[in-house]
Amino acid sequence: MQQRPAAGAGLALLSAVTFATSGSFARSLIEAGWSAEAAVVARVGIAALVLAIPALLTLRGRWDVLRRNTSAIGMFGLLGVALAQVCFFNAVRYLPVGIALLLEYLGIILVVAWMWLLHGQRPRRLTVAGSVAALAGLAFVLDLTGTEGVDPVGVLWGLGAAVGLAGYFVLAGRVDARLPSVVMASGGMAVGAVTLFLVGLTGLLPLRATFGEVTFAGERTSWLVPVAGLSLVAAVIAYLAGVAGTRILGPRLSSFVGLTEVLFAVLIAWLLLDELPTAVQLLGGALIVAGVALVRLDELREPAPALEPALEPALAADSR
Repeated sequence: MQQRPAAGAGLALLSAVTFATSGSFARSLIEAGWSAEAAVVARVGIAALVLAIPALLTLRGRWDVLRRNTSAIGMFGLLGVALAQVCFFNAVRYLPVGIALLLEYLGIILVVAWMWLLHGQRPRRLTVAGSVAALAGLAFVLDLTGTEGVDPVGVLWGLGAAVGLAGYFVLAGRVDARLPSVVMASGGMAVGAVTLFLVGLTGLLPLRATFGEVTFAGERTSWLVPVAGLSLVAAVIAYLAGVAGTRILGPRLSSFVGLTEVLFAVLIAWLLLDELPTAVQLLGGALIVAGVALVRLDELREPAPALEPALEPALAADSR
């Protein structure tokens, strides 16, 4: 029994590491001529198909549960999958992967503002302190006094990803607790992939893809390598490890461990893409991570609500 928490922490860390690879895999495709939208369709479409079988097995014929949550899965796919990933992958066109991910993580702070302004849930002191720290970190990440500065287009895409992530957490937290999290993830990714593909066919979104060699980790390789990495490593393995870790640690503690994704993303981008934020941006990143951690710590202090399993899709199956 004493090994179970250690196993849960290991699985949660594996989930964070594999999720953190998505920006680096996507960057190699985008630099080879892929549009961000095409990269998202490939990633979530393949992942949705791979997860479809375990989703059906987990559902065990409870089609009534699926029908009752159809609209929730649809909105989850549009906001939490399509919007969040398209904005994030577009952000990495203009920004280092670590900076883009830090901007996306501000979505957790947006949830605090959402719950306060629309639902009257006034944040406690620790949450306020975390939000202030995260916003201060944002100022450092943008490095407004730096000589090079940050591309404002990339910043806007990153903040768009934050909005998508906020919608992801809000929607996933309201889903019927009887709906298996793997069904939520597979269904949401399927909705996101189909929607982006259909909109792309109209010409409103660019769906560009090349099928030659790409540059990944400084080496020339087949385009299949980053596509497989995006869909299998950064989606399927990351999701399944996150679910397994959450079953052991619980959704709140596993989501806290999941904050290490930002640190892993910076490290992986440094190793594979040779990109590293400036010292000022690293300081800002540390403040953002610390701020989000304070918000999460404040949540850990709350008594677990009766319907907490409904949060599992959001906390264990980060669809980035």
